[in-house]
Amino acid sequence: MARDSSGGSRRGSRASARHAGARMTGKERREQLIRIGRTLFAERGFEGTTVEEIAAKAGVSKPVVYEHFGGKEGLYAVVVDREIRSLLDAITHSLTTPDSSPRELVEQAALALLDYVEESTDGFRILVRDSPTGQSTGSFASLISDIASQVEHLLAAEFKRRRLDPATAPMYAQMLVGMIALTGQWWLDSRRYDKADVAAHVVNLAWNGLAGMERRPRLHTASRGDS
Repeated sequence: MARDSSGGSRRGSRASARHAGARMTGKERREQLIRIGRTLFAERGFEGTTVEEIAAKAGVSKPVVYEHFGGKEGLYAVVVDREIRSLLDAITHSLTTPDSSPRELVEQAALALLDYVEESTDGFRILVRDSPTGQSTGSFASLISDIASQVEHLLAAEFKRRRLDPATAPMYAQMLVGMIALTGQWWLDSRRYDKADVAAHVVNLAWNGLAGMERRPRLHTASRGDS
């Protein structure tokens, strides 16, 4: 009798769990799948993650994943889009602080990116991985380009003040953001230095390099080779 009672209790618990899962709304289920997908994509990458794993972690069948996202590619696109918007919003906010000097804005942008690396580690790992074959958006390169477009006007204004060519500002914006982002990628695994120290050193190189820029730079090695 005791064994029958225990077995019935276990069956009842499983039934309750299934019933609880069935009560999850479509929005709740979608958010659950996004959270699970984000974790798996960060750990294993796009290619290393399967729909079967996602479904198993969520306690649902594969068709549920297809119903919400059309497949693994759709889920990945949603995850990447959220991460990009989160990072771009943070960078944009850092560049709109009133009464900040150009250098302070660069410092704030560097700290915003490092904040994101620290607080959204899984998201950053996803962004720096290679995008799925055939996907033209959501790559780390396109993210760098999007962020660089946010700082072009700052560099252009500073270039004009220093009597440098403002038309080259977009190129230097790519250099600046790329330097910060790749340093963040290194810091993600190293963590040998305090975040503020990393930001200070990056801006030290970028800003003091800017202070000593030539109006018409040329390659000195090329000159030696031509002589």
